[in-house]
Amino acid sequence: MRSTGFRRTFVALSVCSLALTACGSGGDSASGKTRITVNCMPPKSAKVDRGFFEQDVASFEKQNSDIDVVAHDAFPCQDPKTFDAKLAGGQMEDVFYTYFTDARHVVDINQAADITGYVKELKSYATIQKQLRDIYTVDGKIYGVPRTGYSMGLIYNRALFKKAGLDPDKPPTTWDEVRADAKKIAALGGGTVGYADYSAQNQGGWHFTAELYSQGGDVVSADGKKATVDTPAGHAVLQNLHDMRWSDDSMGSKQLLVINDVQQMMGSGKLGMYLSAPDNIPILVKEKGGNYKDLALAPMPGGQGTLIGGDGYMFNKKDTPAQIRAGLKWLDHMFLTPGQGFLGDYARAKKANAPVGLPEPRLFTGAADDKDQQVKKANANVPVENYQAFLDGNQHLQMKIEPPQAQQIYSVLDGAVSAVLTKKDADIDRLLKDASGKIDGILARG
Repeated sequence: MRSTGFRRTFVALSVCSLALTACGSGGDSASGKTRITVNCMPPKSAKVDRGFFEQDVASFEKQNSDIDVVAHDAFPCQDPKTFDAKLAGGQMEDVFYTYFTDARHVVDINQAADITGYVKELKSYATIQKQLRDIYTVDGKIYGVPRTGYSMGLIYNRALFKKAGLDPDKPPTTWDEVRADAKKIAALGGGTVGYADYSAQNQGGWHFTAELYSQGGDVVSADGKKATVDTPAGHAVLQNLHDMRWSDDSMGSKQLLVINDVQQMMGSGKLGMYLSAPDNIPILVKEKGGNYKDLALAPMPGGQGTLIGGDGYMFNKKDTPAQIRAGLKWLDHMFLTPGQGFLGDYARAKKANAPVGLPEPRLFTGAADDKDQQVKKANANVPVENYQAFLDGNQHLQMKIEPPQAQQIYSVLDGAVSAVLTKKDADIDRLLKDASGKIDGILARG
């Protein structure tokens, strides 16, 4: 599941219209150039990001006069309701956006080009974190390239921590500490909520997964064939939410929340903590009324693991070798050169008053990462010290991708999370047993 999208100023993202036009290019253009269609261009309503994207495409075409890039925009980048239909109908762009969780599915339905023999031409490929590269490697073959990555952490309100007598420089590191701190924050009254969580629209299942990872658990077995939620770790997740909701009254009375509800609470200064990736922070400020100085980020409580996600690009199975090579050059130019391009030109972003200095995405390794972080630090315009705990803590956590058949599984787990938050007498053992059986069925169907 995506977090909020790795845009500096908005949640980006695009598909072309199924009704109006086919997305594939059909090869070379009449001018003799190699023509590629791409998606995920910001919509016109996002003027700053749209301008950046167009500038970068223009500079790419100037440097590569033999390549013609046709970019498609819309919102969002990938609509789950039309994604499979576009693939099956031959409507997908030559170079197309995917979530990490899409990679194997696209390969399984034979809609992705094998680019194994071409990635050596992608200058940046070896600098990208291996665990992210591996997401697009299926059965030893490479089918895509990661563009961004996120990991979950704990966003908290420093002002409320101070007001509740807590040290804002020492965020909670265990779920027991989260519970204790949430209780103190809720005790401030006036509608203040200590801790909030999602429990609808598959988002409750997404967060259950993150919380399970944080306690060392897994949603499915290593071979992907059996559910592993009916365990002590799974029980601990639901029991903790139940106790904060009903014993401590630290989660408020309004439940069945989704991401926008929780962001509104945090932006208005009425929420102490919630789980999120760093890309929530600019949304809290620009759209929800928050203040950068009050918003801080800590690693996932529990100390065991954290959920990671992100996005990347795959290549249409109909692409010619020339189109694959052109697409890889385009990815290098747009997204994968440290300190440059649409996501990495921090100096340009700063001039546009876009936030610079958030702790993620952290895509590269070695010298490439050093350069990217150096340029980011030099242009930072947000309080980077507020995110240091997150950076330090992440070094000790296991980074774990979402489970297979994630959205179907999240829909099942939504029911368990919503039950413990809306029913004081919810039977946690029964909820987990039922969820486990349903997830086994999903996995068996593939």
